[in-house]
Amino acid sequence: MERRLNIVWRGGVPVKSYYEAGKRSSLHKQRVEKRSANGAILPAGRFLREQARHLDQNHDLARGALNTLVQNIVGPKGIQAEPCPLTKSGKIHDGLARQIEHVLDDWYKKPEVTWTHDWPAAQRLIARTWLRDGEALSQTIKGNVPTLDHGTTIPYSLELIEPDLLPLDYNANGDKKIVSAIQINGWNRPTYYHLYKEHPGDSNVFLKASGMKAVPARKILHLKLVDRIGQLRGVSLFASVILRLDDIKDYEESERIAAKVAASMAAYIKKGSPDRYDNEIDSNGEAEPRDLRFRPGMVFDDLLVGEDIGIIDTKRPSTQLEPHRNGQLRAAGRGLCLSYSAVSGDYNGTYSAQRQELVEGYGAYGVLASEFIGQFVRPNYTNIIEMAMLSGVLDIPSDVDIRTIANALYIPPQMPWIDPLKEAVSLKTLEENTHASGLEIIRKRGNNPREVVESQRRWLEMKKDIQTPESMEAATTAAANRIPLTAEDLFN
Repeated sequence: MERRLNIVWRGGVPVKSYYEAGKRSSLHKQRVEKRSANGAILPAGRFLREQARHLDQNHDLARGALNTLVQNIVGPKGIQAEPCPLTKSGKIHDGLARQIEHVLDDWYKKPEVTWTHDWPAAQRLIARTWLRDGEALSQTIKGNVPTLDHGTTIPYSLELIEPDLLPLDYNANGDKKIVSAIQINGWNRPTYYHLYKEHPGDSNVFLKASGMKAVPARKILHLKLVDRIGQLRGVSLFASVILRLDDIKDYEESERIAAKVAASMAAYIKKGSPDRYDNEIDSNGEAEPRDLRFRPGMVFDDLLVGEDIGIIDTKRPSTQLEPHRNGQLRAAGRGLCLSYSAVSGDYNGTYSAQRQELVEGYGAYGVLASEFIGQFVRPNYTNIIEMAMLSGVLDIPSDVDIRTIANALYIPPQMPWIDPLKEAVSLKTLEENTHASGLEIIRKRGNNPREVVESQRRWLEMKKDIQTPESMEAATTAAANRIPLTAEDLFN
């Protein structure tokens, strides 16, 4: 006999369902999000951003987590770009690559309009804003501007912009569809960004419609952390862990205060029954004050009859503080794309455990670095090449494939070495088997390949001039053959 399942619908939700999560009960609150991506961000985006900034300013763990993310996504030298223009035969054009490197070296010194940050510092500042606030903007300024001195050989600069200047609550549905200050076309593609001319957080700033400007989307580099399709504004990376970090901070503060109070309490005098001792009365008929001062090695020899010393034990700080804190940090690290060790600074563990944490951590860093390159570094590099060509700084050889002029290899910071010998041997093996090039390996270590090769060439020439063996093996062989290698022989 065929059995049918009758489903009764109530309020758009099936009363009977094969999915337990689809049934509302007293134990399951069914927290849901029905709004669109932009609708969900509108009421919460600014408050999430402001709370994340507060944590960055006042919570050491949050600030340390943010520092670690920036350090491993951008690094001390910024994300390096290795120019890779090709000839028509498909080989790297070394001559043009050298020209581009000279242009980059000059532009990197003053990349933004204030001349306050060099290129690595500007990348770190943009990345920090992007991760903490959920988004960051920069306006590209090309060509000669009467009020601006670019300060570089090419007329190109960046204006770094905080997301506060792009108001979340500026919307319109008329001829111009504007969602959270971003004007979009029928394909949901940004066409204009409506920005405040002054920062709304500055004192004595009165915001009004005339204080805004519409900037074409082609002039804006908009970095944003998005989780949903069609999302126009970014959300802070701290959004899912703000409450947990706040609780950790409050709990630690309470424990610190309790331990401080406990440290101020030493002992107390226990009184016996009144008939076992007499109070010392002064001439005015009042009890004389007693002063018992604690000192190292002291002996209580002036207790009255019936008195005893009791020691106060508050059991502070609590022995459960560290285990509880570490458990919370493990959970927070997952939301911040960080390992437990990176969040807590606790690196106790074996080589295998530490390496596994690094591998997993750098997988997350790689994803974020890829987004940072795609949304900020690569478009900016393309603009530099474009302006260098238009201003005549680059002399394009005739054998260059014009379609590949802006080709480049972008290399973010690489995973640090735990065991230098093992790491060096693995890199050597990769290069010898043509699984990685020497250029890529040197770039991953944060150096310029041409500078390394030139430095090595000069070093070998210096060693040859002073007749220095090129290796310890050669020195040992020379000693065995009794070849004089004294200081006088080397430098004369």
